[in-house]
Amino acid sequence: MEQAEVWFEKGVEFVVEYGPKVLGAILIYIIGSWIIKSMLKGVRKMMAKGTYDESLQRFLVNMLAWALKALLVIIVISTLGVNVTTFAAIIGAAGLAVGLALQGSLANFAGGVLIMIFKPYRIGDLIEAQGVLGSVKEIEIFTTKLITPQNKLAIVPNGAMANGNIVNYTTEGKMRVDTVVGVGYDEDIKKTKEVLLDVLTSNPKVLKDPAPSVNVSELGDSSVNFAVRPFCKPEDYWDVYFGTIEGCKLALDKAGIEIPYPHQVEIQKKG
Repeated sequence: MEQAEVWFEKGVEFVVEYGPKVLGAILIYIIGSWIIKSMLKGVRKMMAKGTYDESLQRFLVNMLAWALKALLVIIVISTLGVNVTTFAAIIGAAGLAVGLALQGSLANFAGGVLIMIFKPYRIGDLIEAQGVLGSVKEIEIFTTKLITPQNKLAIVPNGAMANGNIVNYTTEGKMRVDTVVGVGYDEDIKKTKEVLLDVLTSNPKVLKDPAPSVNVSELGDSSVNFAVRPFCKPEDYWDVYFGTIEGCKLALDKAGIEIPYPHQVEIQKKG
């Protein structure tokens, strides 16, 4: 009984001494979380009304959220009576060790910052980078998410994106579709150009400015090759590409212009 009374008294002392601090820390955390949530909601609304880029909005909101949550944790810890200076020193030392271990992640973070500042691409842009072609779905702090033409999700580190070559097909608002069509040497070049150009001009997805072009590009082994080059919007690229190939074949057949088969020469030695 005496031991139980001792433990009871110690329990009461602990509750009296630390109870208010723990209760205060809990209240601060709950109220602080609500305030942070409200602040982030207000910041999102403010940015939505402004001219901020969507990817920049998400990046800044995420950064602000991390900073506010870190500040809230420090306040809660100080409320519990922990020496914040000592705690900050420990966090700093741990941060240095983690930073050395995560150099690649820090490089990706720095790459994300550079992408947000210089904006080589935005959400929705069709880009080619690091061997991946796709539309930008999301730009996060460490990675960029792309949707490929095969509807696959590609996640590329921002460090590599910021330090590598990036081809943005959307920025200029138009793309050139390059195709090659070969006809027989006996066919009339001018007539062939007229037929192929008519295929391009009759396609509603082919832009009039810049104007499409058809030119002789090569005198091949068995055919005269034409460079057929229409321009289109980035989102219409594949429709124009496949439509051009099919339309040229049908139009040449209708005009009686021959598309030669590949020729092979067989040499036999007499024994």
